[in-house]
This record gives sequence, structure tokens and C-alpha cells, in this order.
Amino acid sequence: MIRKIGPTEIRPLHKASCHCGAVELELSLPEGIVDPRRCDCSLCRRRGAIAASVPLSGIRIVKGHEQLRLYQFNTHTAKHYFCGNCGVYTHHQRRSNPEQYGYNLACLEGVNPFDLGEVPVMDGVNHPSDREAM
Repeated sequence: MIRKIGPTEIRPLHKASCHCGAVELELSLPEGIVDPRRCDCSLCRRRGAIAASVPLSGIRIVKGHEQLRLYQFNTHTAKHYFCGNCGVYTHHQRRSNPEQYGYNLACLEGVNPFDLGEVPVMDGVNHPSDREAM
């Protein structure tokens, strides 16, 4: 759990937006930033974002719902959203936990994700949902 990044205090309700501002989100972050991570799956490796998690109720689209585009691949379980105007990934409904959204930390207002330092990398190539139950 992270409540402060560099000079930025993470507020319980925090604004997030894409690069061009067409999409604005409000995130409920009462515990700060939970579970920041990178992923090495084929999509995340290319987009390079640091994601953190919130429950599905933790994101509200304030503006630009019509600008959001959906991308799905492989099992079509995860739902990856990005701005159709500037192309910035804002959030996704997680495959490993469909009751959560992952969101792009770089979209948080006033947050520089490089201030986080080292961030763990999850093994998305060998996704937990692809492993057989023991």
C-alpha cells in the first residue's frame, strides 16, 4: 500500500485521465495505491505501464465514456480500455481477478510513476489462470 509518491499525496478519491483529457476517471483509493506492478505478458510488455488494483466499484468514468475503446485478446476474459483519441491505456478489468480493475498509475493526476522506484514484475507469460489446479 502506497499513500504518497514523491511529492504527491494519494487522495481517497483521486482523478485520473488520458493524455488528451478526453477520458477522465475518478478512482476510490481509500488505502492508497494497492499492489503496484508491471506484467510481462505480450500486451503489457508493449505498453509498459505500471498498474495497480481497485474493486470494480473503485472506478467511475466521469467524462469520455464514448471515447473509450475496448481491446481483448487470447481468452477474451480481460477487458483493456484506452482512449480512442490519444491511445493511452487507462484501465482494464483483470483476467486473474475479474472483480477488480487494474489502472494505469501514470494516468493519476499529479503522479509520476518513476517516483515509485523498483516495481515488481508479474509473470503474465505464465498467467495464473493458465495453470492447472493442483
